[in-house]
Amino acid sequence: MPKSQSLFSDTEEDNLRSAQPLAARLRPRTLSEFIGQHQILGEGKLLRRMIDSGRLGSIILFGPPGTGKTTLARLLASETGCRLQGVSAVTSGVKELREVLSWARDLVSVGEPRPILFVDEIHRFSKSQQDALLPDVEDGIVSLIGATTSNPHFAVNGALLSRSQLFGLQPLAPAEIRVLIDHALSDRERGFGNQTIDLEEEAIEFLCEASEGDARRALSALEIAVLSANDRGETITRDIMAESIGSRLSGYDGSGDDHYDLISALIKSIRGSDVDAGMYWLARMLEGGEDVRFLCRRLVILASEDVGNADPRALTIAVSAMQACEFVGLPECQLTLSQTVAYLALAPKSNAATLAIGAARRDVREKQVVPVPKHLRCTHYAGAKSLGHGDGYQYSHDNEGGVAEQDYLGVDRTYYEPVDRGFEKQLQARLNELNEQLGKAKPTTR
Repeated sequence: MPKSQSLFSDTEEDNLRSAQPLAARLRPRTLSEFIGQHQILGEGKLLRRMIDSGRLGSIILFGPPGTGKTTLARLLASETGCRLQGVSAVTSGVKELREVLSWARDLVSVGEPRPILFVDEIHRFSKSQQDALLPDVEDGIVSLIGATTSNPHFAVNGALLSRSQLFGLQPLAPAEIRVLIDHALSDRERGFGNQTIDLEEEAIEFLCEASEGDARRALSALEIAVLSANDRGETITRDIMAESIGSRLSGYDGSGDDHYDLISALIKSIRGSDVDAGMYWLARMLEGGEDVRFLCRRLVILASEDVGNADPRALTIAVSAMQACEFVGLPECQLTLSQTVAYLALAPKSNAATLAIGAARRDVREKQVVPVPKHLRCTHYAGAKSLGHGDGYQYSHDNEGGVAEQDYLGVDRTYYEPVDRGFEKQLQARLNELNEQLGKAKPTTR
């Protein structure tokens, strides 16, 4: 699969380049032009050391769209002097992969440096397609560079992961987007440097924020704004820029990384009593099309796990919200979810019940099983009395205060320890009263 010669004249090549979108024309040509990602490309960082040594190995680049994964793969090949052959996981099958790998083996067999195989959207490869890469990756025939917008631990099989270094790319900061925009406006060869553009500062600031760290999205919006406004001789205002960037199509994957990260953020924000953060993460999931039933289930769980008896009404409210959402449906049930998130976030918190059942189950699994005391055993069958079942049992309602002074476990264990917040303060007082009445020692912290 040798590199083919150009079928076009220099003039035709120039015309083709000028027809490219702005983001493609401004693609960095050297690593020094690459903006951002200092966490992996900074001096002394692993990827930088690999580049400087000229020995890449196999790597997986993961991160949101527009952070430079494809561009970085090309620059890695250029900086190390390796041949690059790219395939798209969307359009390539095992047959195409085998052809590329055969070409790589031919190169290596005649003493050429091992080439780089770049697989864009590697998460779209099936397990069999990913497995087809393993032998040649393992034998050093190719250096694999895979790019994915998904969490590689979910999207790439374990065998490939164990043979690859993972590098996460982050959304660009607004200041980094500003560098790209300024470059696009001033570059005479590839940008708009030869044009007179009337662009308000507020429009640029808006674009830096609204692009959400996506360089390609920022440059595409800038190009639309410039081409549409210049044709009419208009000043590019914030409103024009907002129209140019449009509404972001949700990239939310209801079964992937976003799904788990956002629900984690929602639950932890409510647990941390940050009602505004909870509202934001709820909105993100609703905008992404998350299943409302999933949200309701998690809120019901949280009501018991993190609020507990500090506010027993929390569970009732969460269950009612689940029923209301099922009855009302979207979009109106977002109001119910908002109300519930607000209540749970502002409720006093306790995980005492969570810790109690966890400790009890741990004892069941790890310690000697506690037999049921005879006086507590079932007596509702013939012969039970002859076995001593029920002997000595005291019916609680026949005792003062409805409490019988008898042993219910047979061993000394403490599991439930109320916190000093909300309704559990009253429960702690009740527990102390019962312990005093029964002659039990004050519970000790586990």
